[in-house]
Amino acid sequence: MKRSVLAVLFGCMASYAVAAGAPAAVAPKADPAKGKAIVEKVCAACHGLDGNSAASANPSLAGQHPEFLYAQLSAFKKGERKNPIMLGQVATLTDDDMRNLAAYYGEQKPKERAGTDKALMAAGKKIYTGGIAATGVPACMACHGPNGAGIPVQYPRLGGQHAAYVVSSLNSYKANTDRKNGIMQPIAAKLSDAEMKAVAEYIAGLR
Repeated sequence: MKRSVLAVLFGCMASYAVAAGAPAAVAPKADPAKGKAIVEKVCAACHGLDGNSAASANPSLAGQHPEFLYAQLSAFKKGERKNPIMLGQVATLTDDDMRNLAAYYGEQKPKERAGTDKALMAAGKKIYTGGIAATGVPACMACHGPNGAGIPVQYPRLGGQHAAYVVSSLNSYKANTDRKNGIMQPIAAKLSDAEMKAVAEYIAGLR
């Protein structure tokens, strides 16, 4: 199966992948109402109360798969994802807290966005839907879907994400320092700055 160029919103997919043949654990039932209370106190300033962040440096979380959000919060808390701001925010959260706020954001409706550069969007569409054969970059849609909805548990939602955040994430994967991911690192390493900007611009307009 082709692997994706991107994983939106802040990936470490391996941290929650289920080993082949292993029995799936049943996660505790989450409470979105309790999650909203946490969001109001901790998360809203950067990610928005409804999960649609106003600043392009901060990822929008609305409509993201709860399993993915929970995995990322856990990775921040464990230090597997290195971000001093997020480390401070999750330090006091319990496992239930993280599941609850992930469930809340997962229920929110993402705002529709649009790319601003038509030329970049056209180039990005080619990469997203067909990859780059010359350099061995697979099509992003193979894992994240034609409209960027992703696949619950496996691959995050990307559609409508801030282009600037997508570029920042790709560069982090490429550097293989703050965000280590065995799937995304070798893919991002093959992308030029121009290719990253193009595919990010296209992703911003997906819905």
